[in-house]
Amino acid sequence: MTGGEPLDERYFAWLYAQIGSIKNRNPAKSHWLLAKQLYSKEFLFYIPNDDNRAEDGKFLREEFLNENPEDCTGTVEAWLDLGCSFLEMLIAVSRRASFEAPEEGNNTPGDWFWRIMRNLDLDWYTDKVRIPNREGAIDHVLEAVMTRTYHADGSGGMFPLMDPTSDQRTTEIWYQMAAYLIENQDADLLS
Repeated sequence: MTGGEPLDERYFAWLYAQIGSIKNRNPAKSHWLLAKQLYSKEFLFYIPNDDNRAEDGKFLREEFLNENPEDCTGTVEAWLDLGCSFLEMLIAVSRRASFEAPEEGNNTPGDWFWRIMRNLDLDWYTDKVRIPNREGAIDHVLEAVMTRTYHADGSGGMFPLMDPTSDQRTTEIWYQMAAYLIENQDADLLS
């Protein structure tokens, strides 16, 4: 990151560092394009209390500014008030899952981010993948998460369950995550 880059570009690089290596530009192993698309998509919510996940995501901006006080010059209020991006929400949820999960196995926020990406079947979209309508396919998954058009057991969403006790399409993200953690606490998924 250099001081000459716009604030939003420096912040995006900071976000990407939470989930992958900034130095790794190997298209078969990097996910810059996927992350950029997640960052450009606003996270909209329709279930009560999912606004908390959006606020968690937006809080990452304040953390960034606290770590990078040189970026606090000028007017950042409008930037802080922008809607939460899908990427910000996912990173914030990944941090929460990492904190709440048992402390064994792969339990960093980055590990959780990629576990959620696998659950959404988006982890294979490396920068090398070139398919027709790539952006549309990814956007379709993001829309399904926000509009809750996935399956009642959470399949197609962030936290699919084998034995759900409620319809995951009407359950706030926090409780979906909690049920996923409980159901998988002894499974190999968390190691």
